[in-house]
Amino acid sequence: MERAETITGVFAEYDAFAELISPLSPDEWRAPTRCEGWQVRDVAGHVAGTAIDVSSGAVGSRTPEDQARALRDETPAELAGRLRDAADRVRPFFTALNEEAWAGPSPVADRSLGNAVLTLVYDTFVHADDIRTALGRPAARGAGLEASLHWVGEELERRGWGPARIALDGVDERSIGTGGPVLRGDPLRFVLAATGRVDPAEFGVDESVNIYSLR
Repeated sequence: MERAETITGVFAEYDAFAELISPLSPDEWRAPTRCEGWQVRDVAGHVAGTAIDVSSGAVGSRTPEDQARALRDETPAELAGRLRDAADRVRPFFTALNEEAWAGPSPVADRSLGNAVLTLVYDTFVHADDIRTALGRPAARGAGLEASLHWVGEELERRGWGPARIALDGVDERSIGTGGPVLRGDPLRFVLAATGRVDPAEFGVDESVNIYSLR
């Protein structure tokens, strides 16, 4: 994805995530999610905690569990405010990046800075879907889904999965390697399958498509 598009996307996802969590009730805040052992507040704490760590130059200093634990006692409005503040702090740095810096290394091992920012878009989008699903709300799609598909494709390729042709509904095809099965279906469902959230059998592939099972 283009640099400007990705940078716009990360702030759009942060804004949408803050709007999603800010008005939640105490019962919604403590609702269980499909992320094992995590309530809605833990998912939100991880997303906000990642943004806080990025804005403070502390990327990688805390695990997702550390982030969730540190922020789980915040109210929804408080955590939404923390996320917005972190986004405001990092915005000048991201928007000032040139193409050379974008292609260069990030604080995350084996990732370019551009890929690391795209990871933030994906992570925020898919965790917002975790929350919507927990609360029985309809899924979002749009640019966040497109960015997440792009990130998942890069990640599958980076981890040596394939070969396959990913030909999902309404999006550009992507080939990983040469030959292999053709995967068809709903793009959001594919992102969920590739991140261990739904059964990948609906795409005719096994658990190896789960990026978190590829090491």
